[in-house]
Amino acid sequence: MKLFQISRDALLKPLQAVSGIVEKRHTLPILSNVLISRRQRALSLVATDLEIQVSTVCEDVAGAGEETAFTVSARKLQEILRSLPEGSETMLDLQNSRLQVRAGKSRFNLQTLPATDFPTLAEAGAQLASVRLEQGELRELLGLVQYSMAQQDIRYYLNGLLLVLDEDRIKLVATDGHRLSYMAGPIAQQVQKTEVILPRKAVLELGKLLEASSEPVDIEIYGTQAKFRFGAVELVTKLIDGKFPDYTRVIPTNYQKRIVLARIALLQALQRASILSNEKFRGVRWMLTANSLRISCTNNEQEEAQEEIEVSYNGDALDVGFNINYLVDVLNNVQESNVECAFGDANSSMLMTLPERKEFKYVVMPMRI
Repeated sequence: MKLFQISRDALLKPLQAVSGIVEKRHTLPILSNVLISRRQRALSLVATDLEIQVSTVCEDVAGAGEETAFTVSARKLQEILRSLPEGSETMLDLQNSRLQVRAGKSRFNLQTLPATDFPTLAEAGAQLASVRLEQGELRELLGLVQYSMAQQDIRYYLNGLLLVLDEDRIKLVATDGHRLSYMAGPIAQQVQKTEVILPRKAVLELGKLLEASSEPVDIEIYGTQAKFRFGAVELVTKLIDGKFPDYTRVIPTNYQKRIVLARIALLQALQRASILSNEKFRGVRWMLTANSLRISCTNNEQEEAQEEIEVSYNGDALDVGFNINYLVDVLNNVQESNVECAFGDANSSMLMTLPERKEFKYVVMPMRI
């Protein structure tokens, strides 16, 4: 059965949009597949890992307009399309549960599995809240906090990101127990306060799919799911069921010791110093004295790196240690030219903020060195 004719580029783009969540190795073989359905001149593609589901549509497909649906390996079809010349026309035929992809003089025959066996996420219940933002805005908000999410932490609620809708604000918070990042922004409509935890994988996938544009993204929150609709893409994710830590208690409000640093200069100093840091503990010492910040790293071989940065400071001297990776992470993910660092004592966390963006806050716990 001749299915359709479509340009390689028109099929590859939506396929790439959905296949990012497909696991390479899965206990259910069909979860390695993408569900492709044809209705008239539209083609819909769906992929899922049972926790997240991404779907998209491409229009104006040439060929016989009969309805059909099948599933095929997302990775193999994507690699085939990638390997074809740009702009080439592809023909897809379905014969005896095998999909034939033809382009020019190339032929590929792929195994398919029945569309009826493909598991899709159940419809969510009643909607709790919905808001609309610009894609570029949500992408930027996620980028400012997502690097602080935990990975495979036994405290499963940390393996994700807290999304708070509160009146006319959206707030995003991530923490792994050693550092915390917080960012907030305005939303056009008033909403009832709603808090949900988005899984790490869904957050990272959103960061890849969202574009830096003023096009809208609609966020819909349900009891057990969140939906994100933008362009031709819909991402549905299950929510993490758990109690996120009270982030307001973690963010210091009364620190007096403050310095402003050029972000790039600080980042480069830390990157140089980290060459001689202990590979296991990744510690860096910050020694703050009158108008001077000394940064030093040592390792097990008694090697040492030292950097000194001039600062405007006349408070008490301070000697405190941090994990250097946590500092490099934040400096790589914010874009502003300056950062402000505020301190309590040697046993207190550091609060990093952006003079140009008052909403952003980054808290990093100290470590003994």
